[in-house]
Amino acid sequence: MHTEGINRPNNGKVVDIFSRRCIDETTNKVIRLAPELDGLEMLYTNDSAPDKLYSLKIVCWALREDGEVVGMVPWLNEIVPCTEIDDPLNGHWEGYRDPGIDDIFFVPPKHKIVELESSSEYYEYQTESPDDVTQEIPDSIGTHAVLTNDGFQSFQLVELVSWQLKADGSINGMIIDESKDHQTPVLVGDECLVSVEDSLEFKYYFQHRIANKIKERDPEALAAISMLIES
Repeated sequence: MHTEGINRPNNGKVVDIFSRRCIDETTNKVIRLAPELDGLEMLYTNDSAPDKLYSLKIVCWALREDGEVVGMVPWLNEIVPCTEIDDPLNGHWEGYRDPGIDDIFFVPPKHKIVELESSSEYYEYQTESPDDVTQEIPDSIGTHAVLTNDGFQSFQLVELVSWQLKADGSINGMIIDESKDHQTPVLVGDECLVSVEDSLEFKYYFQHRIANKIKERDPEALAAISMLIES
């Protein structure tokens, strides 16, 4: 774990040496995001094929209050740290991968750590509410949200535009509210964007490869959805 910038006084509390604020280790919230723009991936396994490695594109890297940096992926119905994935088939994180050179590694790239620490020092937000938006980054991996209001008898796939980080550390996927006026292309921070996770119709996130297969009614993709419904 990367712990530069963290100080533990004699009273046992963890303090960020830059902000001088005490850190609640039980929450350890995300305080800064850096988009992944070089195609790095998460590797994972699950119980359906324990000898097979699967890959998933990383959407961003996150800096937590304790100084830890971790890759983030859309996983089921939320965006989560790669090291904490969990699913009905007992998914397990196995590492990170650079597909360009087929390199497997287990700690975040140094340049992302430096980027996050530097930007966190530069941008010191004074927030008044846990819902205050502290950062918004574009989705660069083609994430789609699945919406349904009839138990998957019918469903809609909606493309995400961005990910919004709030003061409480929560990260929400943002989609276009078609009922609001907007011009194309819709950019990060546009007033027509709303959190998909606030919708009662929202069920899951899928990356573009799977989303396209679902659109094409690919039998394996539809079977995967059926398995999630049964779970």
